[in-house]
Formats: sequence, C-alpha cells, structure tokens
Amino acid sequence: MTWLASLLGNVLLFCLVFGMSATVDIRAMQAQARNAKALLTGVFCQFVVLPFLGFLVVRFMQLDEALGLTLLVVTSSPGGSYSNWWCSMFNGDLALSVTMTAISTVLSMVALPANLLLYTKFSYHADVVSNLAWDALFTALAIVMGAIILGLTLSAKLHGKPYHRKLQYYANHMGNVSGFLLILFSATMTNTGDSDSKIWSRHWTFYLGVAAPCLGGLILANIICSFLDLPKPERVTVAIECCYQNVGIATSLALTMFRGNALNEAMGVPFFYGMIEALFVGIYCVGAWKAGWTKAPADASFLTILYTSYEVLELEKNAQDVNGVEIGMTSSEDSPRKGKDEQSGEIVTTYMFWDNKKSAGSSDDKKGRASGTGIVTPTGANV
Repeated sequence: MTWLASLLGNVLLFCLVFGMSATVDIRAMQAQARNAKALLTGVFCQFVVLPFLGFLVVRFMQLDEALGLTLLVVTSSPGGSYSNWWCSMFNGDLALSVTMTAISTVLSMVALPANLLLYTKFSYHADVVSNLAWDALFTALAIVMGAIILGLTLSAKLHGKPYHRKLQYYANHMGNVSGFLLILFSATMTNTGDSDSKIWSRHWTFYLGVAAPCLGGLILANIICSFLDLPKPERVTVAIECCYQNVGIATSLALTMFRGNALNEAMGVPFFYGMIEALFVGIYCVGAWKAGWTKAPADASFLTILYTSYEVLELEKNAQDVNGVEIGMTSSEDSPRKGKDEQSGEIVTTYMFWDNKKSAGSSDDKKGRASGTGIVTPTGANV
C-alpha cells in the first residue's frame, strides 16, 4: 500500500503543476522571464530568507533531530506545487509564479542540498547528513520540473489555435481540483497512525517552531517587495512563493529517514506546515484581493474570483485591444509625398503623406504637409 500511496501522491502533484503550467500564456511567461527584479527577489526570499528562518528556529529552540531536520528540509524545498494553485485561485501573477517555480526548481538541484548541508552542519552532528534520502528528494524535484516543461510546451504549441483558450480553461480547473485532492490525501496519510501520530497531541514547541518560519517569511517577503516597489500582483506572488514550500519532498524524506516514534514526529512537520501555510496564505490572499493587490476586482463575489482566471481574461482583452483602430495626425513642413508599409506580427501600419499646399483656399495652406498613421487589422480591414 505504501508504493500505491506514493504513486497517487506523485500523480496528483504532477497534475497540479501541469494544470497550472498549461494555463500560462507563453508570451506572458516570456515577458516575465525578463522581469529580473521580481525573479531575483523571489529567489532571494525562497533560498535565503526562508531557509535562514528555519535554521534560526531549529538553533534557538533546540529542536530534536527528527523535528529539526525535517523542518530544515521543508524550509529549504522549492514551492513547486501549491504556490501556483494559490496564485491561480486568488488571481495573483500566475505567469510570474510558474516562471519562479521553473527557475527555483532548477536552482533547487543545487541550492536545496547546499542549504541542508550548511544548516545541518551548524545544528547537528556531521553524521546526520549521511541519513538524508537524496534519491527521494531528486525524484520529487524531477516530477515538478517535468510537469512544468510539459505544460508550457503544450501551451506554446497550441498558442494561436482556436481551442487554446479552452485548453487553458480546462487545465486551470484540473490543477485546482488536483490541489484540493492532494490536500485531502496528505491529511489522510498523516493521521492514520496511532494516537502519538495525531497532529493535535504535540508539545507547544512543535506548533510554534513549525509555524514561525512560515509567518516570518510571509511578512519579510512583503516588506522586501514593498521596499523594491514591485507591482502589487507581483508582491502577492513573491510572498506566496517565499513561504509556500513543497511539503511533499519533506514527507518523502521523512518516510525514508525515520522509523517508529521519530517517524511519527517527523511526519507531523510537513503536514502541520501545510496546514499553517494554507491558513496564513489563505488569509493573506483574501486580504490582498480586498485591498486591490490582485488581478481580480475587489468588488467581485468570492466564488467568482475563485472560479475565474482574470489573467486569461486580461490576455483576451489585450488581444482585442490590438485589433482596434488608432489614427494619429502630425504636421510637417518638408515631408515629401510617399507611402510606406511596415509589418510587425499581425499588424500592418501604413504611413501616408499628402501635400495640400497647392490647394487654393485650403485651410492647410498655412499648415503645410500633413502625415497620418493608419492600422490594418488582422482581419484585413484597412483603416
């Protein structure tokens, strides 16, 4: 049954990340790939701020090996699953979220082991590192990376097709449903043991120690993003990416590394962190939505903003705006009569010049030559 549970968890994780990745418009992601400020801020928060907060908790609260080591794994893991889901559900910058997830997943191949080695060395004995299950860790990272590549590739291949928007719609909902099912699955697996494994039977230091890095990361990320004056939807995304970690990696490692009571204690860390991050991020997302920090209108109903992807609607609106008509007039004294067509993508811009200087009685006698700009829409309507 253990292998079946592991397989089911991996399938749900893949569907969640794939659904969120396929929702993203490839052009929006390409634009976000050039958003160096937001991306570097996110990487700093995820791989420097949160792991350091986890280390401080383990160090100063003197947590035992099973609890402290699992907490270090949680705070050092990339947020490649639920973070995209939260940004999608509450309409943060989903393109930025998926881009950050892709980048952080690649970097985590080096940064996650490096953080574990560094902070474990300063927290416990050197032989603790040898007990880490590196194969389980890299398997979880490979699943997340594969889902991102497949989802983005599919979105790019189908871009511009008549059914592309429909694909985004269904992929978005598949990811959301998979997120709910993965939460239920984790809760069931964690609380099926004896009474000692129940999440409500722990000492108060367990709850404080696990919750502190999550809340601290959420607060510090918002402070850093506000100081750097990032756009508000980007602040929401970076804050979520900072504190919302991939607890599945820590769960896999705990199952491999510990036995008996130590296993029960370690398994509670990713589960309770998952509960706390869902609570804190949920409250934060609702507050950000009502404050006008997300892409969803603050006056929309709660169910509407959960069910509607305003990022997709924004892309559709921008596509319609491109098909609009824009005419500008300028004056010039010396422009000769000529015509010129320039084509860029689906839009052809035509510059026209005419000379009314010789027209008797024309009001343009004193104004000289005038130039105009017209747009040819993708449908071929010349204006």
